[in-house]
Amino acid sequence: MSDKNKKQGHIENDPSYKGLQVNSGISQPPSINPRIAERLKNKRKKYSIDDYVKGILDGDRGILSQAITLIESSKYEHQKIAQEIIEKCLPYSGKSVRIGVTGVPGAGKSTFIEAFGKHVTGQGHKLAVLAIDPSSERSKGSILGDKTRMEELSVDQNAYIRPSPSAGSLGGVARKTRESLILCEAAGFDTILIETVGVGQSETAVHSMVDFFLLIKIAGAGDELQGIKRGIMEMADLISINKADGNNVHKAQLARVQFENALHLFPQSPSGWSPKVLTCSAIEKTGIDNIWDTIMDYCSHTQQNGYFEQRRSEQAKYWMYETINEQLKDGFYQKQLIKDQIPDFENKVLNDEMSSFVAAFKLLDAYFQDIKNKE
Repeated sequence: MSDKNKKQGHIENDPSYKGLQVNSGISQPPSINPRIAERLKNKRKKYSIDDYVKGILDGDRGILSQAITLIESSKYEHQKIAQEIIEKCLPYSGKSVRIGVTGVPGAGKSTFIEAFGKHVTGQGHKLAVLAIDPSSERSKGSILGDKTRMEELSVDQNAYIRPSPSAGSLGGVARKTRESLILCEAAGFDTILIETVGVGQSETAVHSMVDFFLLIKIAGAGDELQGIKRGIMEMADLISINKADGNNVHKAQLARVQFENALHLFPQSPSGWSPKVLTCSAIEKTGIDNIWDTIMDYCSHTQQNGYFEQRRSEQAKYWMYETINEQLKDGFYQKQLIKDQIPDFENKVLNDEMSSFVAAFKLLDAYFQDIKNKE
């Protein structure tokens, strides 16, 4: 066999084999997508605080995502880095419209957000969606499926979707969501949507970090009158009756009238804004433009009467106190002295040797005494 044929490795190409020709074949593709490999390589790269801040201000979504991961981390060293990043990004935040979206499971929140988000980006805006995914109380795991439900929006160059596990904290949202919001604003997103799990205390927490609160309802599900509860209704700046399509159009119009009548029973909002009720269809993408126009009207109204900035100041103060409460709680449970004593006190409570209240006060006394001894 000739040297050339040896190099090709195919003995069949030797002239002695008549009528046979074996091609050398093609090189095998890499076992991993090159773009994914590059992304993994970047993930392994360690960034300084200034690298994170510069990346966020430049709109680098990879670095933004990593910074939000640091915010969500429970590790002290990650939290420390995250706080420094937030502090440096804070002067570049606050220039967005913050919108909270809530509704019972099945109301079509994710479908609505995709249709609404495409409308917003179509208007030339940059949209960030912070979607709070319900976590399992047992495993603390979360599906994080919003990107699969928002197929069009997830590939939109002007949209960024960040699903975060609620981890059972304050019904799904807390300080970490607000801090993520600040980084998204610093990254140039001028419209922020926060989607809640729609259960528990999450609505109250979201209401304390947004400018506009949107409640999504559906007609024909038997919740028209049941859904008229003071707490959630008083928080809403707009109620949108979703799924107003097909045979459901008439039911949606009836539900709209019922909610409008109910809203008249509530006292005037401090914002001076009268909550509206609109119908829409996220599937058919009808009525979405009216909702966006209403939000713009609300922002214009509250900016003119000074309520917009006043509310943001109140929210900043609220989250200062919430952070103090959270840090005190974390500091208590992280102290080794408390970790060592809690099992013993738990057993005494379970065996009726000590009341829950006495056990709690004794642990608190031990905590404060330890701090005093170290002063």
